Amino acid sequence: MVNIKLCGLREPFHIKSAWELGVKYIGIVFFENSPRYVTINDARNLLDNAPNGLVKVGLVVNPDDKLVRSISSLNLDMLQLHGSETIERVQEIRKVSELPIIKALGVRVKEDLIYVKKYAEVADQILIDAKPNSNKKLPGGNGLKFDWNLLRGNSWDFPWFLAGGLTEANLLQALRTTNAKQIDLSSGIEDKVGKKDINKIVRFVEKVKEYEEHYSG
Repeated sequence: MVNIKLCGLREPFHIKSAWELGVKYIGIVFFENSPRYVTINDARNLLDNAPNGLVKVGLVVNPDDKLVRSISSLNLDMLQLHGSETIERVQEIRKVSELPIIKALGVRVKEDLIYVKKYAEVADQILIDAKPNSNKKLPGGNGLKFDWNLLRGNSWDFPWFLAGGLTEANLLQALRTTNAKQIDLSSGIEDKVGKKDINKIVRFVEKVKEYEEHYSG
């Protein structure tokens, strides 16, 4: 089975639809530079009315303790750290928030994978994303993909997500190459930057089910 995480949701209808489609995780973005940014007040309404059982993740980028405490007061199940947080900082945030942590790591070359196991020792889950170009303002959600062959044959025994430029068109190739059991996407289900498209969400979930039926071992 492949668990799906849809990140950057901002509308109650999309959250409710995600749950009805069998999506496991939804992500709310608390990074002000992101076109998917949600204020804490708006997020509170979204999260308090989210279906029970849906894993609700708050995405932050290099947060200070004040922001961590504010977000941790919401109806969240996990925090996703999508900045340049050090291993020590991940441990601190985990303690301050008292929430399980997903740590996002950018990958461009094989050497980048050396950090995956190190961060997996302090985070509850790892999210492997494409490393953004130096001129990008956002650490994720840029629609960039990386060479999935870098992950071929990995033997990690901790939970991790595949992210970075996933779309309905390339999903099957990505899953068959990496054998990922969890996937995360944001821009791949938008009709324009920051605006989710319910039809794309539905088609993407259908593609995952196609993979599970025909290709998953």
